[in-house]
Amino acid sequence: MSAPVAVASEPLIRVRELSKAFGSNRALDRVSLEIFPAEVVALLGANGAGKSTLVKILAGSQSADSGEIQVDGQPRQFNSPLSARRVGIVAVHQQINEGIAPGLSVAENLLLDELCRPDGDFWLNRKRLLERAASIAAGLGLELPLEQPIEHLGQAERQLVVLARAFALQPRLLILDEPTAALSDAEAQRLFGLIDTLCSRGVAIVYISHRLSDLQRVADRAIVLRDGQLAGEFSARQLPQALEAMLGQALEAHVYTPRATGREVLKLREVKLLPRTQAFDLALHEGEVVVLTGLLGAGKSEIAEVLFGLRKPLSVSLQLDGTDWQPGSPRQAIQSGVFFAAEDRASQSLVPDFSLRRTLTLPFLERFTRGGFIRNRAEAAAVEAQVAALGIKTAGIDVPMSALSGGNQQKVVLGRWLLGEGRVLILDEPFQGVDVRARREIGQLLRDSADGRATLVICADVDEALEIADRILLVRDHAVVAEYPRADLDRAVLVAALAGANPQNSFVQAAPRSRASA
Repeated sequence: MSAPVAVASEPLIRVRELSKAFGSNRALDRVSLEIFPAEVVALLGANGAGKSTLVKILAGSQSADSGEIQVDGQPRQFNSPLSARRVGIVAVHQQINEGIAPGLSVAENLLLDELCRPDGDFWLNRKRLLERAASIAAGLGLELPLEQPIEHLGQAERQLVVLARAFALQPRLLILDEPTAALSDAEAQRLFGLIDTLCSRGVAIVYISHRLSDLQRVADRAIVLRDGQLAGEFSARQLPQALEAMLGQALEAHVYTPRATGREVLKLREVKLLPRTQAFDLALHEGEVVVLTGLLGAGKSEIAEVLFGLRKPLSVSLQLDGTDWQPGSPRQAIQSGVFFAAEDRASQSLVPDFSLRRTLTLPFLERFTRGGFIRNRAEAAAVEAQVAALGIKTAGIDVPMSALSGGNQQKVVLGRWLLGEGRVLILDEPFQGVDVRARREIGQLLRDSADGRATLVICADVDEALEIADRILLVRDHAVVAEYPRADLDRAVLVAALAGANPQNSFVQAAPRSRASA
């Protein structure tokens, strides 16, 4: 373990010998750490290392089996998120839908904590509620449809709502778990500026991310968990060593290897999604991985939804394997070999209480059925093969999906579609909540298995796009406006193209804060 990083103040939070087990799985094993005011602590760990468990205990969502939490030197016990908030601890969890209330408007979600206070009266005064919500949104520079139901927003916009509500609570310790997972670089830069502002006011930040660029921008130091134990503490200058401690080995630099492409699989002509947007063409070929990227609200997911029969465009001419084709529903798309893994894993890809086995085989269950009965051995063999190929960390194939970490849930969703013999595989933000090694593994698996199909991936993160793509398509105003072959593409060129795609929403990256620990 590396030596602790020296800081110049008393800790806000002390964690001593914290342990938590779920059955035989020891999620945390005698973890001790300190968090100081006005610093950003990166909490690192591979999927299943114990990060989410630690966060939930700090935020009052779970209780520890043993150990102690001190705030300002005083022992505290949190039996609910409200009890943690009373001492200034606020968490934004990785599963964004855990932080929203379906059926309420965007404004009501922004003010949910205030509305639930015993003395809150915003529900009696609609005008005051909208004014207060507008003030919160404006303070973060957000333009949100305040009177729309929250479920009408995309995943990235929901993430901004949850973040805005957390900032409005004026926390002393703010825990952010994968806060940029659904955001493009431009929206992430805005978030980083807000983090700088909070730290200047003495707020402590615990920041969980698998994006190295995020950590390099915001972290003052890093604390690493591995297999539920503290694996080391590192300064901002030691992030490469922190990643090595997280993975148990050095991470090799990614090298792009071109792939041979085959015949055209999918062809779109004169696609027009909205009345005032321009029409565009798009072609996908066997063996290649194409990435759609763009800013929040650019229309990336909407293009995928057209191909999967979830959205009807104003106009489009579609051909699949040279034959005119128009999916009227997801069922028709799947029957044609067009598969889609949506961005919102929790609500669109997972069935509550389903096991890993049944989640993975669900779209292709008839393949394992004979005479109306499921052939359990054949199903189990197929599932176990996918678990091994994707490196899914699980106690068994019949465990509930809720027992898996977020990254392992994402792998199951991917493995489901790789079971079928698809002609087109569409993945919307497949790397959300996936650690850097798993991201590399998934990306390589997608590329290695790409023969015989076209693969379309939606990525807001530039580094993820560059790692996986053979071609990168820039989406702006619900249309594809530029194309970049990966072999000739420099990161700076793509970042500049994204920033220039929508000047009023572009942000200049601020210089990193002065780091007390550096």
